[in-house]
Amino acid sequence: MKAVAVWLYQIYAWLIFLPLVIVLTLIFSTLTIVFATLGHQKFAGATFPPTWARLLAWLTPIRVTVEGGEHAHRGESYVVAVNHQSQYDILVVYGWLKLDLKWVIKKELRKMPAIGLGCEKAGHIFVDRRDPKQASRAIRQALARLGDGIGVLFFPEGTRSGDGRLLRFKKGAFHLAIDQGLPVLPVTLVGTRDILPARSLKPFPGSVRMLIHPPISPEGKDIETLLQETRQVITSAMPPELR
Repeated sequence: MKAVAVWLYQIYAWLIFLPLVIVLTLIFSTLTIVFATLGHQKFAGATFPPTWARLLAWLTPIRVTVEGGEHAHRGESYVVAVNHQSQYDILVVYGWLKLDLKWVIKKELRKMPAIGLGCEKAGHIFVDRRDPKQASRAIRQALARLGDGIGVLFFPEGTRSGDGRLLRFKKGAFHLAIDQGLPVLPVTLVGTRDILPARSLKPFPGSVRMLIHPPISPEGKDIETLLQETRQVITSAMPPELR
């Protein structure tokens, strides 16, 4: 019976869900481009991406439980550090972390049709990962342009974990936190890997927990200390078998 249910769900996923993903992504990218071009960038960034993310989550479907929402305050800026297990991490963070999120994205993605321009118009930050000085300059300029109340989103592992365990953290997020005096907001996602594992194109319904931890001040800390403290906090909320 379970095998039949899985087979039927995959028919739904390929014939209905994935075409809707493409259509909705194009629609919401276009809306973001239009409203941002008309001078409503903040409205566009705060409205269309979260709506897109929640719609796709609902269509999957997944149920998201949020813990610690009181630790993320609108109007305050953070470096948001999230563990990375699945493409669904993007939907969950975008849809349920109530901040004006800006990704730090490799510049190659700017070339993607509709999505690249939509990300640019929404205020996301394109960087050349091979040029740390350019990346740092681009982020500083974006923060000055966007003002307060921004969550600069990083997946410090840099890529999705294959087995769910945390990979080694890269230092970029923590450089930024210390350089700009921004608190790090650690976020732990649990369950996204069961929805869509890394290197898989077969989604499944399920439940996800997002745990938002208290911000960590960079004051008086060096990069390695801040990195390890953030890593420890994120790991503390993961299932015991993944720690």
